[in-house]
Amino acid sequence: METRIVRLDNIETSATLIHEAAAMLREGSLVAFPTETVYGLGANALDANAVGRIFEAKGRPANNPIIVHIAEPESVRQVAVSWPENAEKLAHHFWPGPLTLVLLRSPALPPIVAAGGPTVAVRMPAHPVALTLIHAAGVPIAAPSANRSGEVSATTAEHVLKSLGGRIDMILDAGSTQVGLESTVLDLAQTPPRLLRPGHVSRAEIEKLIGPIAWSEVHGSAPTAALPSPGLLAKHYAPRTFTECINPPGLEIIRQRSQHGSRVGWLAFGEPAERIPGVVTVIMPQHPHDYAARLYAELHRLDAMGLDRIIVDWPPDNDEWLAVRDRLRRASAHD
Repeated sequence: METRIVRLDNIETSATLIHEAAAMLREGSLVAFPTETVYGLGANALDANAVGRIFEAKGRPANNPIIVHIAEPESVRQVAVSWPENAEKLAHHFWPGPLTLVLLRSPALPPIVAAGGPTVAVRMPAHPVALTLIHAAGVPIAAPSANRSGEVSATTAEHVLKSLGGRIDMILDAGSTQVGLESTVLDLAQTPPRLLRPGHVSRAEIEKLIGPIAWSEVHGSAPTAALPSPGLLAKHYAPRTFTECINPPGLEIIRQRSQHGSRVGWLAFGEPAERIPGVVTVIMPQHPHDYAARLYAELHRLDAMGLDRIIVDWPPDNDEWLAVRDRLRRASAHD
């Protein structure tokens, strides 16, 4: 299969191209498109065969559900049977935006989207291309990140092509994404609501609207049981290059790892006390949102350099850095 890449300059001049992509989605094709978080790999959520192609293209485990993307809150009724008061409050405040809500699944939604589970994860993305595409398609769009399963998520069309070229039909290229990490996922199908995956929308922001929520790190355990949310696999978002996280300052560790000709890439948290010759050093921002926006792009870049090891300084251990630390923990998990 040849993957077609379509460059979108702006919504007005690209409307015809987006409507063409929407028609392809209705017909069962796979189209990668930008959201404000990462690029998504879209299929008609109401077409079980099309959703099955997502699992095949990504090599995605069958027990890992897919987020359904909608263009207006009213479309939730197509995929979910419940819309609790907390969902209304959160959607009114955060949609469109990087917050995914887990609700009880509608029987009209093919079970494959939810990995056979009783719930469905839904969100309304903030990117204008994504919203225009979903509106034009006229159906909810199932879309995980547009990359092979377990790999670093794609934040550019080039990342998508490198990972999925020849496996999908089209890529809509609208440049780099802004948020850079996947959406926050909140399970409203249980009491109290539970934070399943931290993201750009923080726990504190959610609790300000609906009160206390539960949080503890979740890992997929049983290999066949349906997970309640994507992003729960112990090893995920991972470069192919061996990756480890260290507590800064870790200059001595960097020196040890780079001995005997070993090629090392280092994501340093702020300016290090010294630069080590031969080490590819990347100075990462010290604000969590800026850091998140750059993280996957830098991991992709280092991963393409043929290094022996990537070392990442742990950022601070507090709620502001919860999402970044979650992604780094999974990216550096070892089989």
